[in-house]
Amino acid sequence: MNPINQYVTQANRRSILRSGAVGIGAAALNSLWQSEAAQATGGGITGLPHFAPKAKRVIYLCQSGAPSQLDLFDWKPALQNKRGMELPDSVRQGQRVTGMTKNQASFPVAPTIFNFEQRGDSGAWMSDLLPHISKVADELCFVKSMYTEAINHDPAITFIQTGSSLAGRPCMGSWLSYGLGSMNDDLPTFVAMTSGNAGQPLYDRLWGSGFLPTQHSAVKFRRTGDPVLYLSNPHGISNELRREMLNDLAKLNEIQFQQQGDPEIAARMTQYEMAARMQSSVPDLVNVSDEPQHILDLYGPDCQTPGTYASNCLLARRLVERGTRFVQLYHRGWDHHSKLPDKINKACGETDQTNSALISDLRARGMLDDTLVIWGGEFGRTVYCQGAMTKDNFGRDHHPRCFTIWMAGGGVNRGISYGETDDFSYNIASDGVQVHDLNATIMYLLGIDHTKLTYQYQGRHHRLTDVHGKVIPDLVG
Repeated sequence: MNPINQYVTQANRRSILRSGAVGIGAAALNSLWQSEAAQATGGGITGLPHFAPKAKRVIYLCQSGAPSQLDLFDWKPALQNKRGMELPDSVRQGQRVTGMTKNQASFPVAPTIFNFEQRGDSGAWMSDLLPHISKVADELCFVKSMYTEAINHDPAITFIQTGSSLAGRPCMGSWLSYGLGSMNDDLPTFVAMTSGNAGQPLYDRLWGSGFLPTQHSAVKFRRTGDPVLYLSNPHGISNELRREMLNDLAKLNEIQFQQQGDPEIAARMTQYEMAARMQSSVPDLVNVSDEPQHILDLYGPDCQTPGTYASNCLLARRLVERGTRFVQLYHRGWDHHSKLPDKINKACGETDQTNSALISDLRARGMLDDTLVIWGGEFGRTVYCQGAMTKDNFGRDHHPRCFTIWMAGGGVNRGISYGETDDFSYNIASDGVQVHDLNATIMYLLGIDHTKLTYQYQGRHHRLTDVHGKVIPDLVG
């Protein structure tokens, strides 16, 4: 057969089969369309939540680069008289190190140079680097025995966000958008923002929907200009003309959907409609001039500068107040391989007041009880020094064996510290919490059985916790 005729015959055959499939399965496609539309405008999956949730919404404060637990929360007073000693083999136990320190001839112990005190009625040990968050210590639930399987930044942050160190899986916010749906038709269910100008790169896939329908990806707010691209109409285009264009585009998309049955067409249409609604809702959201002065003072002087951590935290509160379900903030600047004392001081100065302000603000509005706030990085830092060590200067390498995160509100057991590390903050001594365990517990607080929120893709049912994870009851209030 002539290759051209063969191609035409095959193309016609595909068209016939496709048209026939649409005719045979019209009811099924219509059901799919309605399901996609329903999820885009609230409701999520039928039957969710699985049980009464303690939290309705989440603000996740991701500290990109991995804060040092030794210098912030995991106080090890016995290390103070071990400065410069070689890390014992009995502690290291032959565990791997990164390529940045594998050729070091020595692994000298570097105790923190910062003072620690017990804070609040709970007596939580906290560094003097954190004078503001220390004031709300009794609201915090510390997990000091976190551990992960990844030793480098990209796979580690991908793992803690998506449950897999390989790119391409849906992140937590996308799973919650898919499962629980929206609480406000005029704002995105899931929003991501970034701050910090130096540190590890951040990729859109960290807040992407992976194999879930694309409307469950985060809407990323930009630091400058319109918070969302193309939010403003082009010059000479009125709202009425934009509405007519969207109506005509919807008709064309519906024709294409009926011909092809591709659910991504339905997702695209719902996103167009969301964008139209955001044209009126987002400008009001990002205009913080209606905030009273005492709130602006609470968050600090940077909160009126777009793109700063303080500004993003204030916007996060305004978003969840208006019904956004999941807000993911990423702040870079915690990757301290050298000059740690100066760099961690700077990172804490950029975030400490705002973290405290966010919790205090939510509490004052009666929102903290059902808003879960999570703070943490992708792994921890080594007790031994990377590079040269002096009396007041040192660095720390990556350490996946143990690190600290904290949570507040949203049904967590407030004023506790869960888990312990050994005397060198190198290995977990008791009550280890793996990343999948943390994610399972977060989903439990939102009324979700993590084993039952699944999505079929490439022949099997996937979930955020893969085939792992257990809820940690002691973390739940």
